[in-house]
Amino acid sequence: MKLVKILPFTRVLMDMAVKEGDIAVDATVGNGHDTLYLAERVGEKGHVFGFDIQQEAIASTSARLQEHHLLERVTLFQASHDQLIEKIPDVYHGHIAGAIFNLGYLPGGDKRIVTKPESTIRAIEQLLQIMKKEGIIVLVVYHGHPEGAIERDALLHYVKAMDQQHAHVLKYEFINQKNNPPFILAIEKR
Repeated sequence: MKLVKILPFTRVLMDMAVKEGDIAVDATVGNGHDTLYLAERVGEKGHVFGFDIQQEAIASTSARLQEHHLLERVTLFQASHDQLIEKIPDVYHGHIAGAIFNLGYLPGGDKRIVTKPESTIRAIEQLLQIMKKEGIIVLVVYHGHPEGAIERDALLHYVKAMDQQHAHVLKYEFINQKNNPPFILAIEKR
C-alpha cells in the first residue's frame, strides 16, 4: 500500500461523492483541471458550476473544456465563490453532491490576487445550505504564503467549531514535509 498524495486524494474524495448525473461545484476554477475532471465525472446528464474572480482563469478553463468538448456541461461565473447561492439556479439547490476549492492564488497568475478567509467561509456556509445530504466539500489549503497562513488559521478555527450533528470534518496532511505543504480539509454534510 502507498499513501495517496494530496492532490490525488482530492479525486478520491470527489469520486466518493460525485457520480454520473450529479451536480458539482468548482469554487476556484483556476486553470480548469478540476473543472474538467468534474465535467467528465458528472457525465452528460450532470452539470458543473465553476467560479473564479479572474477573467484569465475563466478563459483558460473555458478553453480547456472546449478542447475536450465538455463546455456544455459547465456554467462558468466570473464571480467570487461567496456568490454561489445566488448564481446557481434554485432548481439545483438540494442536489449538489460535491464541491472543490483550491485556495491561494492562480498558478502562473498574479500572486497578489488570493482567496480570502471571509469569502471562503461564506461560500462553505452557502454550500452547506444547498448541498444534498452526504455531499462533500474539499478544500486544498495552500498556506506557504502570508495570506495563505491567515486563511489557514481562519478555516481551521471555523471547521473545528462545526457541529458534528451537521457536518463531519476531515483534515488530511503530511506532517513531516518541509515548506508548508498543502493539506486537505473535507467537510461532509450530515
